[in-house]
Amino acid sequence: MLLQAAKSAAEAVPSSLTSARAVTTSSLLLTESQQSIGGPPSLIERLSLRERALVLKQGRRKVLNRGQTLFSQGAKHDGIFLIESGRIRVFYTSPQGREITLAYWHVGNFVGGPEVFDTGVHQWSGVAASNASVFQLPGKELRGLVAEIPNLAVGLIEGLSFKGKCYSALAQMLGTRSITQRLAHLLLHLVDLYGVDDPDGKVIAAAFTHADIAHMVGATRQWVTISLKRMQEKRIVQTRRSQIVVCRPDILDEMRGQAAD
Repeated sequence: MLLQAAKSAAEAVPSSLTSARAVTTSSLLLTESQQSIGGPPSLIERLSLRERALVLKQGRRKVLNRGQTLFSQGAKHDGIFLIESGRIRVFYTSPQGREITLAYWHVGNFVGGPEVFDTGVHQWSGVAASNASVFQLPGKELRGLVAEIPNLAVGLIEGLSFKGKCYSALAQMLGTRSITQRLAHLLLHLVDLYGVDDPDGKVIAAAFTHADIAHMVGATRQWVTISLKRMQEKRIVQTRRSQIVVCRPDILDEMRGQAAD
């Protein structure tokens, strides 16, 4: 089943490094920090037109279809990718093959860290969660650009700092909250980001399968399906073919604070 949602404004409006103002949208990640919901500052927002031209000269654009891999865990690292359109899912795979989603990053965000210059290996993977366009800045060229453009260096530091806080918050959620609490929290987070008014509540917006949700809360797809069915029986949510409607956000709020598995 999918969580059907209208496209975000950033996905509907094309973005370009040559535009006068970079478009930034909300990131999607499991965190209790309201400051993290808005996403990090755009990497190029404060750059002048001349500086953006220098960045464009050193990078190259890639177009990805939904499901296409951008970079793989353990593969050789070379620079970062600035998202121009679409959505990139970043996830870690355990030695046993189990996945945990770290975040969904949107327009204006960059992915490919935590290294940005060196040629080590990727610590996690990135895949296009929707059709996407990214701009790759190779490590060697990026190092030269940072030395020449101070505002680009500031943007990198701010972006890495934001991501560090996000992944720290994710680790805290996974270590201190039950799976049921995390599911309730994620549903409310999706309502905040994508909720569309409905007579019975809020329709969560964005195409996420039960498997996608499971990867975000650290559960199995079957557990998520069963849990949503139980919530529907209690009239907390409604499932309508390919939609999920949150009818009682107040109960979800209670669940994320004190529920037990």
